[in-house]
Amino acid sequence: MNPTKTAANRREQILREAARLFAERGFHGVGVDEIGAAVGISGPGLYRHFAGKDAMLAELLVGISDRLLTAGRMRVAETDDAVEALDALIRGHIDFAIDDRPLITLHDRELDRLRDSDRKLVRQLQRQYVEEWVGVVRRVHPDATELEVRAAVHAVFGLLNSTPHLGAQSGLPDRSAMAVLLHRLALSALEALDGGTAPGLRTTLDSAADRPVTY
Repeated sequence: MNPTKTAANRREQILREAARLFAERGFHGVGVDEIGAAVGISGPGLYRHFAGKDAMLAELLVGISDRLLTAGRMRVAETDDAVEALDALIRGHIDFAIDDRPLITLHDRELDRLRDSDRKLVRQLQRQYVEEWVGVVRRVHPDATELEVRAAVHAVFGLLNSTPHLGAQSGLPDRSAMAVLLHRLALSALEALDGGTAPGLRTTLDSAADRPVTY
């Protein structure tokens, strides 16, 4: 087995469990020993991978911001069609919102705990991610003002990033049904920029329920 790959997998496992525990109990409510126990190694053994909890938190928040931006840029670059690009951005963010809910909670609660340089990097990456969305939405809604577009983009983020607040309530739809619902809600919210339907957007919206779910 490749030692480098094994170490990388271990780091990912540690980060995943740290994110879950931090989100459930708060950053200060979790000890290194608890994180170690969750991944089957001693607390001190974690220091072979991370300098401490602060380093884990920084890697989690900087890492997800960087991954969202990188994936967003790739989705936009893959098509010249603005509606298709917007659809891809929405679907990609839904994947994040459903699968990485602990990271949304961490961002909301613990961002201020990062050292200044890491917090500024997170903000910089987020601004660049927003710009990817703004550029595409302005192409789909050319008559909307930049201020309206930016407001709409942030509103969609707020809608999609609300998933941690759903908790484990009974009666919630399964993952695929939730993904389709969020997709339709996001598209409907963006349609409000034109007071109706942008060319091609209603077709995308109406066909969403008929396409195979790929979330």
